[in-house]
Amino acid sequence: MKASRTRSQERIISILKSINRAISAQDLFIELRNRDQAMGLATVYRALEALKLEGAVQARTMAGGESLYSLVQEDKHHLTCLQCGGSIPIDTCPVHELEAQLHQSYQFKIYYHMLEFFGLCTQCQAANATSESVN
Repeated sequence: MKASRTRSQERIISILKSINRAISAQDLFIELRNRDQAMGLATVYRALEALKLEGAVQARTMAGGESLYSLVQEDKHHLTCLQCGGSIPIDTCPVHELEAQLHQSYQFKIYYHMLEFFGLCTQCQAANATSESVN
């Protein structure tokens, strides 16, 4: 535990550990309220921002613009469908060597990275093909 963390930041870390999945700030706000640890939505966003700058929390922006927050774990990579919003995790990481090179070349402290490809999943491709052939 970092001595400089606020009680709000510690509560958010605790919830992110217990749910072990990415969650929106709005859902985090509701989860805190459900656990009788209510705090204002602006406080939730401030705490998340501070935890991101510390390197403890990562944010992933979805196709619709909403950010999902989780504890920094291993780097995550996804294929995200722009139509249905579905997300398929990719197990391999093609950029670990690049990350090491960037750290070495720029002396940049990297907390995590994300790699995301946007397009259409097979179901949405099929649905689009069907609707195009009907017209």
